[in-house]
Amino acid sequence: MSNETFRFETGKFECVAVSDGTLTYAPPAFPPPAILLFGNPPREPLERVLLEHNVHPEQWAEWTSPYICLVVKTGDHLVLVDTGAGSLAPTTGKLLPNLKAEGIAPEDIDTVILSHGHPDHIGGNTDAQGKPAFPNARYVMWKEEWDFWTSEQAEERLDEHVREILLKFARENLPPIQGHVDLFDRETEIVPGIRAVAAPGHTPGHMTLEISSEDEKLLCIADGVLHPIHLEHPEWHAAVDFDPKQVVATRRRLLEGVANRKALVLAFHFPFPGLGRVVKKGERWRWQPIEITS
Repeated sequence: MSNETFRFETGKFECVAVSDGTLTYAPPAFPPPAILLFGNPPREPLERVLLEHNVHPEQWAEWTSPYICLVVKTGDHLVLVDTGAGSLAPTTGKLLPNLKAEGIAPEDIDTVILSHGHPDHIGGNTDAQGKPAFPNARYVMWKEEWDFWTSEQAEERLDEHVREILLKFARENLPPIQGHVDLFDRETEIVPGIRAVAAPGHTPGHMTLEISSEDEKLLCIADGVLHPIHLEHPEWHAAVDFDPKQVVATRRRLLEGVANRKALVLAFHFPFPGLGRVVKKGERWRWQPIEITS
């Protein structure tokens, strides 16, 4: 299996998980992974769970995360979910070459859906000249999210240690698409078969997507869950979660819903291709990645 693209189907929809590359999170630019991903549990329970997942806490110095965008070919629309990190690092910005390898030109995309305003999800909005990278597309975002990043709210409410980089990418990648963006303030169908679902907490207007064709469903969960351990311990929030209390409530609702419906899930930061199912485990859940046959 390629680590760049992965084709699959949801009903009649042709889907492609597309890598934008990876980023390694490590000090001094970021907190140690255990703190970055699990900011609130006591040390002993966290270390015990990490060991159960074959992660040795004292040796866990860095976390390399995939960035996984999604293309959905509905027949009437060609939809891209998130645009990756662009120039964030030398290891990111692979989206356009990987789309090209699939025979998809930027001009072919008619709808770009942005789950939220973090750099790794909007960094590919614009090209080197600062113009929309997908010139024929309408961009779609939750209104509260857009308002947060394009007003003084973000500068006033973000933690100081992340403010500079987050605002830099928001200011570079959101204003240029202003004339091309549709904003939603309620759950609605963006194009037939793709529905916006409110999932606030990670950011104020973070959203997920429910993709439905025939009797099959795919939930694009974005950053509602950052690591498989969050399924087993949904109350463990990440240091990058804007509203920890809200993100935990949102996460429980999302996980319960997809487990009950046995829907396929795409998780942006999980090992490529980020696809699997959420399985109920008592009062919690576990991640069951899809089986890949070469």
